[in-house]
This record gives sequence, structure tokens and C-alpha cells, in this order.
Amino acid sequence: MQVAIHVRPGSSRAFVGGAYGGALVVRVVEPAERGRATEAALRAVAEALCVPRRSVTLLVGATSRRKTVAVDVAGTDGGAVEDRLASLLEAGAVTRDRPGARHR
Repeated sequence: MQVAIHVRPGSSRAFVGGAYGGALVVRVVEPAERGRATEAALRAVAEALCVPRRSVTLLVGATSRRKTVAVDVAGTDGGAVEDRLASLLEAGAVTRDRPGARHR
């Protein structure tokens, strides 16, 4: 399954949840330098979806805040992973459907 994520590097704490433009928000403490924030985001997504880190791979967006990752659900309950993803997208404080539109 493919998942769009929006990475927010340099956050005060790591957190996965909420949506920004339809993408799952992934806050990481690591700075956006030398791929540190990307690797931290992949680890955080794997942990949040309860899959091994090796099951989450970057497809698009190595140097962008907006990334697309593939989550390999083989050998797991794919329905449970999709349910966790849906619940994470609903969690969090701010959803931004389009620039300038904030909903709480």
C-alpha cells in the first residue's frame, strides 16, 4: 500500500497523526539534513503502523517534506494496518485540505 506523508523536521517531539493536504503528518525531532529526518520519518511510520521498519520504503520525495512511502503488509493483517492508518489520519490537531483552510 502507498501512503503520502508530510514530514515536519525539527519538531520538539516525535509524533505521527493528523493530515495535511491529505497526507499523514509525521513530526520528527531530527533536522532535515543528510537524510536524517527522512530516515526518522520512515521509522516513525513503521512504528505507528506496527510493521517492521524494513516494510516501509521511500518511493518519492527524498529531499521534500511531501513523500510517498510504500508499506509492505505481506505477512501482516493488512486490514488492521489500514485501520491504524485511518485512525492516525483522523488524529492530530490541524487538517489542511487546501492552502488557507484550517479545520479543527
